[in-house]
Amino acid sequence: MKNDTPEAFDSDKEIARVIDEVMSSSLSDEQYRKKMQRRKEVQDQRIAQAVPTKGLIVVNTGNGKGKTTAALGMVLRSLGHGYKVAIVQFIKGAWEPSEKRVFSNWQDQLEFHAMGEGFTWETQDRDRDLDKAQAAWEKSLEYIRNPDFRLVLLDEINIALKMGYLQVEQVLAGLAQKPEATHVILTGRGAPAALIERADLVTEMTLVKHPFRDQGVKAQPGIEY
Repeated sequence: MKNDTPEAFDSDKEIARVIDEVMSSSLSDEQYRKKMQRRKEVQDQRIAQAVPTKGLIVVNTGNGKGKTTAALGMVLRSLGHGYKVAIVQFIKGAWEPSEKRVFSNWQDQLEFHAMGEGFTWETQDRDRDLDKAQAAWEKSLEYIRNPDFRLVLLDEINIALKMGYLQVEQVLAGLAQKPEATHVILTGRGAPAALIERADLVTEMTLVKHPFRDQGVKAQPGIEY
């Protein structure tokens, strides 16, 4: 836990200082060893002071690719530890997701629901999209409240929030009902500020280049789906 007093030891600054010295100086082997020893001491101190466990609210947002992919990596790790996991997809669902086929190997641990009907420009029916999003949220709440599930992934829920199919207040109220040990991941671009403020871990994917935008390359199996 960080101490907010001015005299408090700032481990982040100390680590940055050590790294800068290593990178900017011509060090002997002995000097390098001492710098790395100091780096390890600071890191060990941080770990010793850290909270052992906490159920996290994780937000993957931004215009770059990889938000769902990063979340699925957490899903795999949780399954590898033997935890029960639930996935609810809010927008995707017009096609059979390849991830669902792969995760069928963990049927005893995983619940997977693709409850959307595709991108909004494909459905062209706001009322139906709204109903689907609300149904997906009600299903999500079942898992968020259930202590048997260690991880719940709400894929593309940020899109549903951005489009007004869900209200951020109802999502925050639902997240407040999760058991202490449960992790919840919310993906999709345009995450609202109130959700980012509530989250414990937020990652923003930055778009630098994209094959469809820059080269006109269509979505490909194994890359996009």
